[in-house]
Amino acid sequence: MQKRLPVLALAFSLAACSLFAPKFTKPNLSVVSIEMLHGNLLQQNFQVKFRIQNPNDRALPVKGLHADLSVGGEAFASGATQKAFVVPAFGDSEFDMMITANMALGLLKLANNLDKQSDSVAYDLTGIVTIDLPFVGDVPFHQDGSFSLK
Repeated sequence: MQKRLPVLALAFSLAACSLFAPKFTKPNLSVVSIEMLHGNLLQQNFQVKFRIQNPNDRALPVKGLHADLSVGGEAFASGATQKAFVVPAFGDSEFDMMITANMALGLLKLANNLDKQSDSVAYDLTGIVTIDLPFVGDVPFHQDGSFSLK
């Protein structure tokens, strides 16, 4: 009986935590605009404006975000922000993030797609939003699509 008591206590503790854990719906993240700030042949810096929409009934304190952009299945750019901000309940917020890319490599990949007679190239934007709420871990996001080469 003494061996079962710690196991039962742990089970009840986990059940109690699930009762008090807030109901959380994953926020939506989208790219609003991209602006090239400066660069050279090897590296370019872009300011990317994101919009995060909060479908929850409580404010969403964001500690930071990391994003990776792949073009044509190949890593193209990445960036991170450690700037904290709050997205209001049932609201949205926009924020800027610096992303560093290698445009020369990207242009070579695009040229390769043009040789294949492709009308578009696929992109993937993936990353993690770090939320500052108890019982809510990092929230992964993924946005994909394609853009026309014509």
